[in-house]
Amino acid sequence: MLLERFLEARASAAVQAALELAEPTSALLRPTQDPRFGDFQLNAAMALGKQLGRPPRELAEKIAEKLRGEEFVASAEVAGPGFVNLTLDDAFLAKLVTDGLGDAEHLGVTPVDAPEKVIIDYSGPNIAKQMHVGHLRSTILGDAIARALEFRGHQVIRDNHLGDWGTQYGLLIVGMREFGDAKALEADPIVELERVYKLASERAKNDEDFAEAARRELKKLQDGDPENRALWKRFVDVTRRTIDEIYAELGVRFDLYLGESAYHDALAGVVRTLEERGIAREDEGAKAVFWGEVEGEVPAKLRKQKEPFLVQKRDGAYLYSTTDIATVLYRRDELGVDRALYVVDHRQALHFEQVFAVARLLGVTMELVHVGFGTVLGADGKPLKTRDASGAALTLAVLLRQAKERAAERIREGMAEGRLKVEEHEIPSLAKAVGIGAVKYADLMNNRTTDYRFDLDRMVSFTGNAGPYLQYVHARSASIFRKAGIDEASAVGPIRVTAPEEAKLVRRLVRFGDAVEKVATLYLPHILCEHLYDLASEFNAFYQACKVLDAEDEATKQSRLALVAATARQMRVGLGLLGIEAPERM
Repeated sequence: MLLERFLEARASAAVQAALELAEPTSALLRPTQDPRFGDFQLNAAMALGKQLGRPPRELAEKIAEKLRGEEFVASAEVAGPGFVNLTLDDAFLAKLVTDGLGDAEHLGVTPVDAPEKVIIDYSGPNIAKQMHVGHLRSTILGDAIARALEFRGHQVIRDNHLGDWGTQYGLLIVGMREFGDAKALEADPIVELERVYKLASERAKNDEDFAEAARRELKKLQDGDPENRALWKRFVDVTRRTIDEIYAELGVRFDLYLGESAYHDALAGVVRTLEERGIAREDEGAKAVFWGEVEGEVPAKLRKQKEPFLVQKRDGAYLYSTTDIATVLYRRDELGVDRALYVVDHRQALHFEQVFAVARLLGVTMELVHVGFGTVLGADGKPLKTRDASGAALTLAVLLRQAKERAAERIREGMAEGRLKVEEHEIPSLAKAVGIGAVKYADLMNNRTTDYRFDLDRMVSFTGNAGPYLQYVHARSASIFRKAGIDEASAVGPIRVTAPEEAKLVRRLVRFGDAVEKVATLYLPHILCEHLYDLASEFNAFYQACKVLDAEDEATKQSRLALVAATARQMRVGLGLLGIEAPERM
């Protein structure tokens, strides 16, 4: 169940009935900020007072009276000038949690009524370059959003739109012939390609003949020259092998690897169509969209844009803009998607606003969303450098290795202190789960629109709001069943609320569906992170205050075992939706 949606529907019906309204109206239900004032607050009376010409408090009294007869309501009290504070019934909430135990996969959260086909464009590294921390956010945000959408019942297509076409490949081709080392390319291909590209790039700045040779080789590549195509394909293949190792480490997968090259043959047609429709025109040999001249619906912000939106250069070369328009058309015409999400950093906001505006002018009706995000910062508060103090490359592979090493250190510290019960042979796999999970959680726990500081020591912590802490809470809940010698699946309740800590825990458990729904609709994974951290905190308070295996009677024991099972499953499924492993033992 999506609790907020259920409550809003029932409360809205109560408002309409209580006030004898001809048309339905929203109850304006909101979670309370302070539990002393109940679980939810209804603001409908405040909004309707002026409209109906009646005192809001008078309306609120009628609404509260109507709600007191609902089975899910423990109390409905009028507060202030006309708010209704709603406290939910413990038995009602306990039954929801109990019912969810019968659905191990979705925990009682029913799928959407009208599933969509959604394509998510994320990660998108460049060929012939190592992945760096800048690719981390796009990769794990996209993955978490994809998992949430699938959990809600949507069909998701994961697309890695690789940067595999363009000017740099002409430089790489001439660079490999001039500076390349075949043995180095075989031994460490990405490092060698980066070395060659750097040399070729520097040479082209000062040697026009060299730069012209690179342009000729690029033209040959784009025209289908067999030798250049074979060399380019080798660049792509060796890069794919390297980045796929990173994705395997992160537990991330893709359904499509349709990079820029996949759309090359469509670009001339895109430009021709834009010209024929009067969307783009030629100017000094180049072709561009001049927003102030375009007929049709264009955002006011773009109408004021002085710089044109270039779709073809004077020399005939195409740009990212052209490729992205072709990509939108392919996703509509060939894939038939209802929604396309672009998980790309916020600096590209104007670019996507222009691409989407062109798409709408071309008649594209599918939903197009730029899921922007902030920057990963170093300890100094500045964008995290791609090289460390010694000058060595600080790649994503290096960062993940360091995270696993740091996790292994923390695990051994916990073993020495007696906090963690881990066998020596379990350390490598556990360090991977903890280290990679810590990096993911530290990113996802932040609102994606904000910047955050990358701090491995803080990330790999077994206390506070950190990935390892949540994993530890899951392992603790699982250990209760091992200690009892029973299977978690056998804990089916019924759940009864007999202590304040149980009441708080069931209130947290029933909010899981709401949290996942917000990830799937608002594209904000930090909401699920907040839910899981609050759940971990409520569970620890319950565990400290309420005996489980030594409960005073059998009914209480079975009820509390069911609460532990519900927590374990929700932590496991929730962490899984974030792409984080949930170890059974720690």
